[in-house]
Amino acid sequence: MESYQEFENGFSGSRKTVPSVHPTLWIQEAKGTVLSGKTIVIGVTGSIAAVETVKLARELIRYGADVYAVMTDAARQIIHEDALHYATGNPVITKLTGRVEHVEFFGAQGTADLFLIAPATANTISKIAAGIDDTPVTTFATTAIGEGKKVMLVPAMHESMYRHPKVLENLKILESWGIDVIDPRMAEGIAKIADNDEIVLRVLRALGSQSQSRSLSGKTVFITSGSTAESIDPIRLLTNRASGKTGEALAREAYIRGAEVYLFHRNKSPLSHLPHFHDIHTESVREMIEAATDKIALADIPAAGKNILISSAAISDYTVDKNDSKIKSGERELTITLRPTQKLIEEACYTDPNLFIVGFKAETNVSHETLIDSAASKIDAGIADIVVANDVKEKGMGTNENDVYVVTKDYLVNHDMKTVVPISGSKEKIAAELFDLIVEEAGKETPSVFIDLEITKSEGSDEDFDDGIELISLNLHEDDIDDNYLNEEGNEDENEEGNEDENKGENEDEFENESDPLLAVSQKTSSAVRRKPSQMRGRVFKRK
Repeated sequence: MESYQEFENGFSGSRKTVPSVHPTLWIQEAKGTVLSGKTIVIGVTGSIAAVETVKLARELIRYGADVYAVMTDAARQIIHEDALHYATGNPVITKLTGRVEHVEFFGAQGTADLFLIAPATANTISKIAAGIDDTPVTTFATTAIGEGKKVMLVPAMHESMYRHPKVLENLKILESWGIDVIDPRMAEGIAKIADNDEIVLRVLRALGSQSQSRSLSGKTVFITSGSTAESIDPIRLLTNRASGKTGEALAREAYIRGAEVYLFHRNKSPLSHLPHFHDIHTESVREMIEAATDKIALADIPAAGKNILISSAAISDYTVDKNDSKIKSGERELTITLRPTQKLIEEACYTDPNLFIVGFKAETNVSHETLIDSAASKIDAGIADIVVANDVKEKGMGTNENDVYVVTKDYLVNHDMKTVVPISGSKEKIAAELFDLIVEEAGKETPSVFIDLEITKSEGSDEDFDDGIELISLNLHEDDIDDNYLNEEGNEDENEEGNEDENKGENEDEFENESDPLLAVSQKTSSAVRRKPSQMRGRVFKRK
């Protein structure tokens, strides 16, 4: 129960009660609950960047954290301890007392989850690496490291100091101990402290992914975002109004939950420099499909669950044959022939049959029932596990907020609208709630087809094969094949290959055909990887 203190009202003599909570904590959980129940101690050292810690502390509180600060004497010459008391809502530790504060927070039964040293000076970095603890901050660090607690460090100093060989060596030593170092920004001859947004995001990932109900650790999430653009000529494009805000919000949420994230889009993400985040520029539909399927094919297979594809991009349904030179203007009429494009999620289905796929369905001026049924058709066709549907006439493209409906496989059972999940609000809110559903739904299923491929170099020269593809050793679990092994209908070359496969039967023996350079069995093996999409022709594993 919340404690209260009574005070006298000087005008009426009546007694009132107010909660004994610091006013700073009124903002707690204003941006979410990712850090709820987590205790973070910020270690502040003597860099001018210490002035940034007031905003940093408050931002962590907005995500639910309980924040405390510990300061060196040098830091107190730059920022007053009262500022950090205000920022955290808790008294600031400036010296160690009989409470043995370093043990209270980071001992064997310590209450803290993270020691965040921001800013970290060259002096403090080197002392921690050498095991010296002659300030409250270094003593906290020694205790936290010794107990195996999570430590993150954000350097800030002049660039010449940062470039000192011993400082760089000490940073590597700390990283080898499992300490996360958030690299500084180099500008004006200064190794400036990383932006608070980046620090908060790294903290959210480090602590937020610890929740089993939220975590995507060990999984790879592929997200297509924004619009595609088909070149009409070197100047003109065929595109649409999609802004990519939804995809960016989804990528950020996947990163926070601990995933390896690939974002495919025409823009540049502000998260592109982060570890475990891959920002991949694609423009046309073909570029997006090839880039996505290549990465999907080569992604590590998670120890549990499935990798995830979220196809949130507004991918063009049509393309054109590009004119090599600018089409002259001034003509009264111009006819452009549009050709249908391939469907990315269909290509992804056979690149990795175990991929958990989230599709998007945008419509305009349709009834609610028609919108839901249109989304459900993708699930019924076996090319998506969840579909996010919305009417984009009023909201969606280019807006900061949206109203969407999430359709799952449950809807296909009895077409009960109660199984459709509506989500409204900011795209960040939608991303968070959508991932809650994705984690839940993806956790219900186990892989039905497991392909273990190893790409190896052949005994002979690559010149033996026109396409220069290396030999592959393939191990397919026969018990998992059943009726999922089907041949793809493709062009004439592919049909010839597919017909050969039909005559061989549906069992593991067909893969040990030395006449097929793509499936030749080699005695030499290397690291296991997925089959590249170009090697999937005529060999499609249909999703259940």
